[in-house]
Amino acid sequence: MNDISPQERHRFKSIRYQDIGQGPVILLGHAYLWDSTMWQHQIAVLSQHFRCIVPDFWGHGESEAAPSASATLADYASLINELLEHLGIEQMGVAGHSLGGSWAIELGVLAPAKVKSLALLDSFAGLEPEVVNLKYQALLREAESAQCFSQTFIDFFTPLQFGLNTAQRQPELVAQFRACLAQYQGDAVSALAQAGRMWFGRRDSFEDAENFALPCLLLVGAQDRIRSVLESHLMLDGVTGSRLELIAEAGHLTPLEQPEEVTGHLLPFFRHTME
Repeated sequence: MNDISPQERHRFKSIRYQDIGQGPVILLGHAYLWDSTMWQHQIAVLSQHFRCIVPDFWGHGESEAAPSASATLADYASLINELLEHLGIEQMGVAGHSLGGSWAIELGVLAPAKVKSLALLDSFAGLEPEVVNLKYQALLREAESAQCFSQTFIDFFTPLQFGLNTAQRQPELVAQFRACLAQYQGDAVSALAQAGRMWFGRRDSFEDAENFALPCLLLVGAQDRIRSVLESHLMLDGVTGSRLELIAEAGHLTPLEQPEEVTGHLLPFFRHTME
């Protein structure tokens, strides 16, 4: 977790968000089981050129749990759209990672005039594969029942987050993830489990993404085991105006595993499409 000044933290209804920098607006959505601070490396650079709006998803960071058991990613996108209207933001670029990419697509469906360009990192517009979804949902039920994330849960999800050599190259990053999961208890676990059900049980929005008419940058870790390179190639084939960049020596957490390379792709993309 990085230090964020109180002046950069804001609340809108059930969510907290960072608001850093000036200029054209970039909205950034984080991954499941992380929070807005996962973008700290990118914000440090992007905020020198753009105004960065970076919310915590429901149940993550300093945001509250989703308002109902039936809440969907489209509901969250609607709340973000309300936030944008509250802030008087008419257009922005969006960078969504994983879970953040899923609700970013929903935002593009809901408010196409607002989304000027889209970067999807380690994301997929299609359904979660059924066998994988069933496994995830079973683990989430067990965690909610126990009101904690068991060692089994932690041991399952941790390797999926990272590339093959990340534990050797960035042991502190892997240790941080394990420690964060281990410290969650009670209502915090229920809120994260609810968010997980929302993401893993998402609707198929692939056809919607195919209808986007905007610049789209696809980034994926070459060793991603949650969102495969194949899925990104399917997105490349289906989304008009998209281009794909592989991030070497990275798994699912590309913004943290290879921060300079990811920023090196995002900055020129948004400068070209937003300024």
